[in-house]
Amino acid sequence: MRVVDFGRDVTGHRAPVTGVAFDPTGRLLASCSYDGSVLLWDVTTAQNPELVGRLRHRRLVNSMCWNPADGSLLATASADKTAAVWRVRAHEDPQLVSVLARHTDDVNAVAWTPDGERLVCVSEDGRVSLWNARSAALIGELGAHTAHCMAVAINGDGLIATVGEDGLVSVGHPDDRSAAATRSYPSSVEGCAWSRSGKLLAIARDDGVVDLLHPDLSVQISIQVSSVAARSVAFTDDDSAVVVGAYDGRVHVLGVDGELVRWFQDARFWPRSVATHGGIVAVGSFWSRPHLLELATGRDLTGGHEPTHGPNALAVRGEELIIGCDSGAVLVTDPSGRADAGPPRVVQVAESPILSLAVHGDLVYAGTYSGHVVAHRLDQISGESTAAQVSSVPLGAPVPSLTCVDGRIVAGTYNGDLIALDPATLAISDSGPAHGGSVKALAAFGDGFLSASTDRTVAVGTLTDRQVLWDHGNLVNDVATLGGRVVASAGRDHTVRVARLAPAGDGRWQVVEQHTLLGPDESVKCVGLLGTPEAPVVLAGSYDFGLHLWQVRWGRTADGLVNGRLLSEFRQGLSCIAALSPDLLAVASWDGRIALVGTDHDGRVRVRSLMDVEDLVSQRGQLAEVTR
Repeated sequence: MRVVDFGRDVTGHRAPVTGVAFDPTGRLLASCSYDGSVLLWDVTTAQNPELVGRLRHRRLVNSMCWNPADGSLLATASADKTAAVWRVRAHEDPQLVSVLARHTDDVNAVAWTPDGERLVCVSEDGRVSLWNARSAALIGELGAHTAHCMAVAINGDGLIATVGEDGLVSVGHPDDRSAAATRSYPSSVEGCAWSRSGKLLAIARDDGVVDLLHPDLSVQISIQVSSVAARSVAFTDDDSAVVVGAYDGRVHVLGVDGELVRWFQDARFWPRSVATHGGIVAVGSFWSRPHLLELATGRDLTGGHEPTHGPNALAVRGEELIIGCDSGAVLVTDPSGRADAGPPRVVQVAESPILSLAVHGDLVYAGTYSGHVVAHRLDQISGESTAAQVSSVPLGAPVPSLTCVDGRIVAGTYNGDLIALDPATLAISDSGPAHGGSVKALAAFGDGFLSASTDRTVAVGTLTDRQVLWDHGNLVNDVATLGGRVVASAGRDHTVRVARLAPAGDGRWQVVEQHTLLGPDESVKCVGLLGTPEAPVVLAGSYDFGLHLWQVRWGRTADGLVNGRLLSEFRQGLSCIAALSPDLLAVASWDGRIALVGTDHDGRVRVRSLMDVEDLVSQRGQLAEVTR
């Protein structure tokens, strides 16, 4: 398994912060990240957290949990398919106690039993497993979800609650599973937490609702917190309130009677994780350090975060490559290497991450995590300019996909909405039928566009008349086109689908031939196409850090059962691919590197050159400020 590597250590994380957890005393805060590290902060003085320790996994770390009986033990859950137990003492180097290593998929969360001897782990394959934490022996399976199991929490009586993307909530005791209670929801449930008393279970639902449940899973109250997914929950010390992190970018504080007490907002928040202790709220971040908020006022006590410039989106105008980053920066560079190309140009478009990009004329459009689409003139992006930009109204959810179709900008949201925007004003002009999940990718095709969604489908058509082309076995991350006839899609089912399409009349399309290409042993995140429709080359980037290649030969369907060739390796998962020409692709990784991959005169595909986003930003010295 390739190991995540962001280079030298710094005084914070090198990628977004995925999880936060206070130790039982409240003096130590653990934070984990996409960069594969767990950082330990002394937060005795919350205004000045001191970095006192660093732990490492081989892949991103999803969450952590402190031992309730021995506050020096910390359990961590990682996408390297392990859970680990560490001993953390003041003024001592952390020690690895045990590794729970027989998981068959990413470990999403861990929780300790009250005696501090056993760990419950939940993973992407839906499994709920019980382990001896010190000997790392698997005790047994406690159950399973039919989709990703996302979170686990255990109360003082030993009741284990698990929630998952299948909408199932399950509560039971590890020593008596016959008394387990279950409750099903039509939407994914991704967060759960017991009250300190253990008498209430809070669950965070994908439809923006938080339910407070009794141990038998009867409902005390349902609270509509947000129009987008509620992702994380934590009770305050006295159980009088619940802190909720939602994908509207806010942290909501709710009384247990359902009343909204207050909410906090910062474009740098990544509220997939929240934790509370002693009047302080910790929140995950897209920047380099977790946020520490004063519960009573919402004041951010930490400040001073450094941006992380992981590239999430690519777009092309002529010979210019446009890069959208976690930091909210947009970079414009000419990767051709021409002497007159000039230095990179950088502008801070937003404080929240840029998730998607599209180009129309001399404007670049950026879809943000905060749920806006922002337009900026490309010829006014420079290190010195303070050019004004245009922003849409909030679209109700983050915007992971954009395309330009028929003179309009089409945005796809986390809520599954397809929304058309006027390219000049970014006013909403129309909307279409929603997908049943987040719209992960859009691409212009024919007289309409393609869409790829977490509802496992790839669809084509206009905004109001859409046709499903095919389904993947799991969510679809990306879609690409070549020559107006070839379409490829990348899925979490570890496959790439590539097909030749032909018009079938009345705006419909017919799949003439399709190949299923077996990918790596992890989710395929992005896909691109080189060559010609008659002889396409498929390139796909994976969470296994690899860039994989297939040469498609139409008429030989058995070739679809052949693994792709590993073309290149990166130091992190790959995030996005954009075509600079039919024979040249830009491929980006969350380690900050961007590779130019092209076809030589002899037909051989190779990596021609590499760029580093941090270097591109540093060449400008300082990001341009934007007049809002």
